[in-house]
Amino acid sequence: MSVEHLDVLIVGAGLSGIGAAYHLMKHCPGKTFALLEGREAMGGTWDLFRYPGIRSDSDMYTLGYNFKPWTDPKAIADGPSIRQYIEDTARENGIDRKIRYSHRVLKADWCSDSARWNLSVQRGDEPEPVRMSAQFLLMCTGYYRYEAGFTPEFKGRESFRGQVIHPQLWPEGFDYSDKRIVVIGSGATAVTLVPSLTDKARHVTMLQRSPSYVISLPQNDPISNFLRRFLPETWVYRQARTRNVAMQMVFFMLSKAFPNVVRKALLGLAKHQLGKGFDMRHFSPRYKPWDERVCCVPDGDLFKALRKGKASVVTEHIDSFCEKGIRLKSGEVLEADVIVTATGLDLVMFGGAELAVDGKPFQVNQSMGYRGIMLRDLPNLAAVVGYTNASWTLKADLSSEYFCRLINHLDAIGMRQCTPRAGVGEVKEEPFLNLQSGYIQRAADKMPKQGDRTPWKLYQNYALDLALLRHGKVEDGYLVFSGPRDAYSENAGLAPVEG
Repeated sequence: MSVEHLDVLIVGAGLSGIGAAYHLMKHCPGKTFALLEGREAMGGTWDLFRYPGIRSDSDMYTLGYNFKPWTDPKAIADGPSIRQYIEDTARENGIDRKIRYSHRVLKADWCSDSARWNLSVQRGDEPEPVRMSAQFLLMCTGYYRYEAGFTPEFKGRESFRGQVIHPQLWPEGFDYSDKRIVVIGSGATAVTLVPSLTDKARHVTMLQRSPSYVISLPQNDPISNFLRRFLPETWVYRQARTRNVAMQMVFFMLSKAFPNVVRKALLGLAKHQLGKGFDMRHFSPRYKPWDERVCCVPDGDLFKALRKGKASVVTEHIDSFCEKGIRLKSGEVLEADVIVTATGLDLVMFGGAELAVDGKPFQVNQSMGYRGIMLRDLPNLAAVVGYTNASWTLKADLSSEYFCRLINHLDAIGMRQCTPRAGVGEVKEEPFLNLQSGYIQRAADKMPKQGDRTPWKLYQNYALDLALLRHGKVEDGYLVFSGPRDAYSENAGLAPVEG
């Protein structure tokens, strides 16, 4: 069987994959590459999720690419607009012609003898996987399973007479007119769904086990929309991006340094939006700000729906599903025609692909992240994972730029592979993501670790990453550069290179 070889394979054609392809074309124009997309459309999350009201939970001046201005007046954008933005980026740069749809990577095995990745790829419904190889792998698959979201086992589910829907698998054309809907959850998906469903539903109830911090942000950016009258779009985009990045960083740092002050401010803003007489226990989390993500709602749409009585919030534990809806631990029954389980994601690394090095399975959960991009002891592979405390694309752009720097550096020094190395016991291990969110805690045993120091620590700090990834030294003493094993001795290049 013939094996197609490319210099770089990008796995995933969502927001990260399209951006990675652009940076590769710009910074490594001589490299051959393709994007392998398991689904039949580009867009990733923004094509998969089709539930009512789907939108970004951060502003598009920071969620947008650093090379393509967001020109829509709405700063908090809906899903279809974001999907169109991704498609326009791909088409304008010829990236769409590089995408191989219905190509799902089953296994990737690094071969030290040839210094390349050998891939087994499921192509559509073909009975046998196709074989491909590449010198570099850029994993842009996100961090969750696309086939289904996470839904807990609810006692008595089979007795419920209505319909149960997970937002990740929202039925096309589903008519919820005049229906009583209970949305289980309190995260970003739930706070998006609840006000959106009130347009046609009889009533919507957000049933939460515990509250989240919710803050209102303006859907339109008045400063940027004003400056558009006088300045080019690139200038407007740059100032908005800089301003919003600074605000995100300051908010996060204040939350960590003065959690009680920030908590008081967030609860005060929510109380003002909800009006007098609202029971604030429904918006008063037990945890500190940014121990979990803070939920943003455009123009306070959730608060408006609650004030108008179109929606309500119940904070209580579920006992079981019953014929008419949900029975709570208190004994109360929430009657429903439709139950929406906005209960989170099912996390998975690399789209579920198996990784191996020289035929030996690579245990991702036994490894450690290097600069939040590569993994210890895994050659020529980068994973694009965005921020949890800011817009995803800020880190995605920096990660792709850095990997392009790495590819060019290898060419410059005449080497074929690079591998992050750290001696056992030299670095203290910590959880990869320091959030208490349920979907992250459930997947802790699947994730790699992070270290307690540079370059193994994941700082979640755009300014620091900008300095380290765009301007820092490539040869930092932890990356090992070498050639194929058959051309060098077994120990060639295994001593850290001092930078």
